[in-house]
This record gives sequence, C-alpha cells and structure tokens, in this order.
Amino acid sequence: MRIGLIAPPWLPVPPPAYGGTEAVIDNLARGLRARGHDITLFSLGESTCPVDTASLYELACEPIGASIPEAAHVLAGYEELRNAGVDLIHDHTMLGPLLGAPHARVPVVATNHGPFTAAARRLYTRSAEHAAIVAISHSQARSAGTVPISAVIHHGIDLEQYRPGSGTGGYALFVGRMCADKGVHHAVRVAKRAGRELVIATKIREPAERAYFEEAVRPLLGPDDAPPVEQPLPRRLELFREAEVLLNPIRWPEPFGLVMAEALGSGTPVLAFPNGAAPEIVADGETGFLCADEEEMGIAVDKLASIERPLCRSSAERHFSLHRMAADHERLYTELLEHSPRRRC
Repeated sequence: MRIGLIAPPWLPVPPPAYGGTEAVIDNLARGLRARGHDITLFSLGESTCPVDTASLYELACEPIGASIPEAAHVLAGYEELRNAGVDLIHDHTMLGPLLGAPHARVPVVATNHGPFTAAARRLYTRSAEHAAIVAISHSQARSAGTVPISAVIHHGIDLEQYRPGSGTGGYALFVGRMCADKGVHHAVRVAKRAGRELVIATKIREPAERAYFEEAVRPLLGPDDAPPVEQPLPRRLELFREAEVLLNPIRWPEPFGLVMAEALGSGTPVLAFPNGAAPEIVADGETGFLCADEEEMGIAVDKLASIERPLCRSSAERHFSLHRMAADHERLYTELLEHSPRRRC
C-alpha cells in the first residue's frame, strides 16, 4: 500500500522531548514501512522520521491549537498526498478530516488522540461522514457517544528503544506534563509517605504548567529534592530502565497514557489511579497496581516485590509493540480499501 500520514503542525516527528502523539506517529510510520508499505509523512520540515516526508511549514507552529495555521497545514497535506497518488490517508489532526477528507478521493482514517469532549464529538460526528474514526482505547471509545468508531487500536512503542532494566536506581519516577490532571502533587506525596526519592521528568513550559508547579508542587518539595526537569528521550530511557516504579496518579479519563506502556517495556511496574485507559494497560497485581487513592498507592509501593519485572516486559511485547500497532492499522486499511471503491479525479 501507498499510505499517507498527516501529523499535526505543532511538533516535529519524532518529537525532541515531550510529544506523545508525534512519538506514536513516528512509531506507526516506521512500523508500516517495516511491513513493506510505502509511507509519505506530511509533517514539519524539521521532522526526522525515516520515511518520505513533505511539509508546508519548516518549523513548529505556535501557539499550539491555532486554527488558521492548522487549516493551512492540513489543506496542503491533502493536496500533497493526493498528488503523490497514495492509496489511503491517515489523518492525526483535528481539522484535517473536516477540511480535507471530503475531497481526498481515497479512503481516509482519522485518529482522535484526545478526549471525546462535547466539542470533539461534534467535530468527529461530521468527520465520520468521510473518514473511518479510530479510538486509542476502549475507555475513550465509550465516551464517543454517537460518533461511529471503526476500530480501537492501542498505541505501540519501539521496544528496541525501551529495553528492560534492573530497576535498581533506588527511585520512583513520574513522567508527564506538569499539570493537575497528571497528578504530579499526588506522586510527590505518595513518594514521601513511602520514603522513596521521586524523579520528576516533566514538560513545564506553558504559563499554566509553571503556575501549577509553583502553587501545588513546589511547596511539597524539600531542599534535597531534585527539581523537575524535561528530559530528552535518551535520558528518559535510562530513567525508565532504572526506576523502581512509575507513579501515574492521573486524575482524568486519559485516552491512553503512553508513559505506562513505556514503563512496562522497560520492565518497570506501574502504580496508577484507575482512570481512563489505565485498566487496559496495567494488569492489576501482575504488572503493577491500580490504586483508588494516595493511601492505596503508598501501600502498593511496599508490595512491589511481588511484581516480576520480566512480566512487565512480556506484557509490553504482547500488547504494546509498534509492530502490533502497525499490523492492527494494516488490517483496518485493507478492509477500507476492499470495501470502499477508490474515487479518482
């Protein structure tokens, strides 16, 4: 198949630091290429994903979410991919399925990487008239309302990068944005109650992120606590391998939660609040624990010896590899091409 992928214009693919959606698109592109498909990625000019690429913008658009740059980006993407003669377009933007899919003349797949809010449901209901909608977890799909979901496909990670480690670093780990929904303040309190050092690898760039840190997290940190730092991928890989546990006390119905799969790929058990897709990723009592609150999570820290790190790794190999993700998408693409006659100019 000749497959066109459209990424959002906010970060390069793969991202240099934080950027879950862009990391997933990079994994999907490489996974599909490994399965023998020809891939064209429409992204930013600075993207380094090792497939054929095209772009309108060289550098990331700011601010994230600005509608006019995104609209120009996706219209250029559909035109580029249509001229390239792709068999199918997989769109990972919000506006693309609305603006470009009606004129694509090939089957279009649209993945929602965010929550199905009321506004998103309105957008994707209309997008579904011209595109097959993919959800990234069953939890997310259940919140889609009347939006028709063509497939639920969990994310996959590059398990050649996320290698299993010993977990002997002597610290608990938090990875994610600095915001209340990610529960950073819960992670700090849990680690302190359990007598564990906490390493916080976090995106903390936006004014709201900095304000939350100053108001809710900094007061919990002592003079000997390491300051939160946004870490590049090589350092995050090391942190995952050597962490005793990943603390993921999410406070909202997160559609997936890539950091949990990354921890499991590294052999590191996960302690999470049972919100969103967490129960689909963490096997309670086998690869970590799903905890109702801080108290339960603190107790679970002392039960980590019952979790076998090789089981965490094998769970990631079975469920969260980029090869499995690519194969799932390949099946969906094949079905759409078989049942949706190609429209030509």
